[in-house]
Amino acid sequence: MEVRKFISIVLIAMLGLSILSGCSKDNNKPEVPLTKISLMLDWTPNTNHTGLYVAKEKGYYAEQGLDVQILQAGDPGPAQLIAAGKIDFGVSYQEEVTNARAAGVPLVSLAAVIQHNTSGFASLNEANLLSPRNLEGKRYGGWGSPAELAVIEAVVKNDGGDPQKVKSIDVGAADFFSIIGKEVDFSWIFYGWTGIQAELRKVPLNIIMLKDYDKALDYYTPTIVTSEKTIAERPDLVKKFMAATAQGYEFAIKQPDEAAQILLKQAPELDAALVTASQKWLSGQYQAEALQWGWQDKEVWSRYAVWMFERKLLSQMIDVDKAFTNDYLPKR
Repeated sequence: MEVRKFISIVLIAMLGLSILSGCSKDNNKPEVPLTKISLMLDWTPNTNHTGLYVAKEKGYYAEQGLDVQILQAGDPGPAQLIAAGKIDFGVSYQEEVTNARAAGVPLVSLAAVIQHNTSGFASLNEANLLSPRNLEGKRYGGWGSPAELAVIEAVVKNDGGDPQKVKSIDVGAADFFSIIGKEVDFSWIFYGWTGIQAELRKVPLNIIMLKDYDKALDYYTPTIVTSEKTIAERPDLVKKFMAATAQGYEFAIKQPDEAAQILLKQAPELDAALVTASQKWLSGQYQAEALQWGWQDKEVWSRYAVWMFERKLLSQMIDVDKAFTNDYLPKR
């Protein structure tokens, strides 16, 4: 009896060692290394970028076999570094992509982060600048680009005003709240960030949304971009990157509060109340009425390219079919 017990104990022990040995071998299997890629932001971290940080934090990139390094905006910016082959992906906007294509730089937009242009000319409520024609005789604070002046001319003229009567002042990167109603009467802002910030500060604003006065100005800003070379040589990588990125933005659409916390974790210097409020508002803007997040319409690209060309903002007209693609968005 004792011998049988002893044999049983030995057999059980041997079986256990065998199982542990097998587990040990499985656990020690070499992991497939993640493919390192880089992405550069277009500006300081904000809610336009939340989906990227969500995709990284939630492991969506890792699930696709990617180790994505998110780089802060710098000079040169993402478009120039992508063109030079220094980084893989970036955050840009339709105007920049269109300008790049006209200059022979093969930049390609892979997705629209937001479906509509949420920017406009903002002024203090007390200034009573309710429509573009009210901007006559007023001071505009901007960064002095030809495109800005063309936009002012278009919306003011479309509203029956004289754009020549608007005075433009180059204020560079000056803080909107420090100059509005002082050095300048109106400035160009994005409602989803500065507009929300004004509401939190209880600073009433009038915002003339550009898309309401010229359909061509309802363009994509921002967008996710890469190069033709990356698409041609590494299409599987582009597909994996976009699958995870789309998953990140879809999460931000459905779970704006948690998404806001993820952004704040990665950029703790941001104002928590602003990020939370902005994220809630943008959650309905990322996809809007599109069939899926990231979708880009050829008509939007064509309309804006023609608008730029007609105003001599482009040296030549571009082939819009090469400027963007929906091919790497995940099938929904």
